[in-house]
Amino acid sequence: MRLLDLIKLSLRSLGTNILRSVLTLSIIAIGIMALIGILTAIEGIKTSISSNFASLGASSFTIEKSGAGFHDDGPQRREEKEAPSITFEEAKDFKERYAFPATVSFNFTAKMFATAKYAQKKTNPNLFLQGVDENYLSTAGLELATGRFFTESEAENIFNGVVIGKSICEKLFNNEASAIDEIIEVGGKRYKVIGVLASKGSSSIFSSDNDAFISIATARFQFPNPKMSLALNVAVKDPTQLDIATSEAIGILRSVRRLSFSEADNFEISKSDKLSSLLLDQMKYVTVAATLIGLITLIGAGIGLMNIMLVSVAERTREIGICKAVGATNRIVIYQFLTEAILLCLMGGVAGILLGMLAGNAVSLALKGPFIIPWIWIFMGIFFCIFVGILAGIYPALKAARVDPIESLRFE
Repeated sequence: MRLLDLIKLSLRSLGTNILRSVLTLSIIAIGIMALIGILTAIEGIKTSISSNFASLGASSFTIEKSGAGFHDDGPQRREEKEAPSITFEEAKDFKERYAFPATVSFNFTAKMFATAKYAQKKTNPNLFLQGVDENYLSTAGLELATGRFFTESEAENIFNGVVIGKSICEKLFNNEASAIDEIIEVGGKRYKVIGVLASKGSSSIFSSDNDAFISIATARFQFPNPKMSLALNVAVKDPTQLDIATSEAIGILRSVRRLSFSEADNFEISKSDKLSSLLLDQMKYVTVAATLIGLITLIGAGIGLMNIMLVSVAERTREIGICKAVGATNRIVIYQFLTEAILLCLMGGVAGILLGMLAGNAVSLALKGPFIIPWIWIFMGIFFCIFVGILAGIYPALKAARVDPIESLRFE
């Protein structure tokens, strides 16, 4: 019997009990949808993470004082682990002495959870006011939507200009162009808007949409803080020279902070690519878990399919006897039942793949990621469906082949 004939006969048999076939197909579709959907979403999350860190520059690193972040033993011991702050003089000295082909900037948070006001409008108290120099825009991977950034002279002197994020602009003004040259109040101080940043998106890990930027000299004057510690941002022009640039930065900053050979570094260096790699590495565990969930569901679907095929064999005993009486061999009977099982799995698999791609890409698009077609997992999903179909159908097919035609014809 030709394969086409087997497929037609199998489809006709499946159509005789549509409800049972649809229920079985649905179980398989759910298993494949879980597998494809989660893995597609993971690929979208990976792409989003990579693009977010790429926007910071894969060849950039940040220098902060040691202990600036939280530690495993909790924030209550944070103070005793903190090193001396990186002062403005040290940051400026480092910037002048760092001769490596790179762009250096420094910044600090002048006020957290501030509010911006314009006329009768104001933002939520979730604004971060940053004091920055003229190079901050390029080292942080930011772009202007309109207006301009600070000049070197403006960064080094008191200058009441401010550059605002996209979200702040949307809450206070009709559009970016209307914000330029307007006077707003941020953190209780009045500034003239000179620029608006392009949106980083709400899904961005390091979104600047709710940040406002003033010159570092202005920030030091208006928001004095004896515990202020600056962060140094270094964007290397040649990504292959990142390690060399980092080593040179360590040597210069040790000299600037007057550390002896026996003293450990009292500052920390964070590379954007290292953090990105760490996050992506953690995603592997989610991928393994998603694969196991999908496979377990498919195993359950396979058991259900085998049970349904055994019921089908019992119901079609007389049909099998008639087929054998007119010349069908045991091999043809086995092929017929295997084809039914595989077709049922494939139809459920195709439905699951389509649903999984839609669900996974919904997550990806929500994170501003691309539309993803996971070809490898699609082919693996089809392979799993065929494999499950063979395993679930082989025993019922062999049982059907062993049916005695004489006894079958007398079956009621």
